[in-house]
Amino acid sequence: MLHIASRRTCGVPRVHAELRRLGRRVNRKRIARIMRERNIRGVTRRKHHWLTRPDKKAKPAPDLTGRDFHAERPGTKLAGDITCLSAAEGRFCLARGLDLATREVIGCAMADHHRAELVVDALDMAHGRSHLEPGCVIHSDRGSEYTSAQFRDRISESGLRQSCGRTGSCFDNAAAESFRALLKEEIGTRTRPDRATARTEVFNFIETFYNRRRLRKHKIFGYLTPAETRQRHQHTLAA
Repeated sequence: MLHIASRRTCGVPRVHAELRRLGRRVNRKRIARIMRERNIRGVTRRKHHWLTRPDKKAKPAPDLTGRDFHAERPGTKLAGDITCLSAAEGRFCLARGLDLATREVIGCAMADHHRAELVVDALDMAHGRSHLEPGCVIHSDRGSEYTSAQFRDRISESGLRQSCGRTGSCFDNAAAESFRALLKEEIGTRTRPDRATARTEVFNFIETFYNRRRLRKHKIFGYLTPAETRQRHQHTLAA
């Protein structure tokens, strides 16, 4: 049942963590054996290759993360990226902002294009939905959407700082790329009948499952959902 509830994606570590949350002390090796006997497998991510389209005329911001995708508290460091999915009507694009302290998606925007306003809308949602501290780092690749004057101006107006990785290096934006791979593995890469269906499926995945249901191992707090990690940070700061 736990495997089904996870959209048939969780493997032994997350099944074990879920059972512990329910108060059931079960040996991890036993879980692995039972899942193997019943041919139950979690999703294994395939290796992906992505290529960013840089704006050669734009001057990119410096890299302020240095591949350090850890943040001590929410609202201090975000990673942004764009993912394109297929629908029968045509391409469907998702821009999102990932809080690196919690790995929670706090801002997203969806459209049938990937112009600069798409990433601006995602940033506006993140800023309005979550308290971004002054000087919060907004990290991304060097795609033309993120190096556009429109996006740079919005970051400046909001009192934030822009950061960009190198062109063609997925490791410079590894946290955002990891979420992209997770999204495509867990909802699949099939073509949706229309953009409305794609929008609903992506929204449900992010808000209902990923942010509030999917467990992730935090190096301090243990297995928690992104929303629970944010709450734990808030309680720690309040204390």
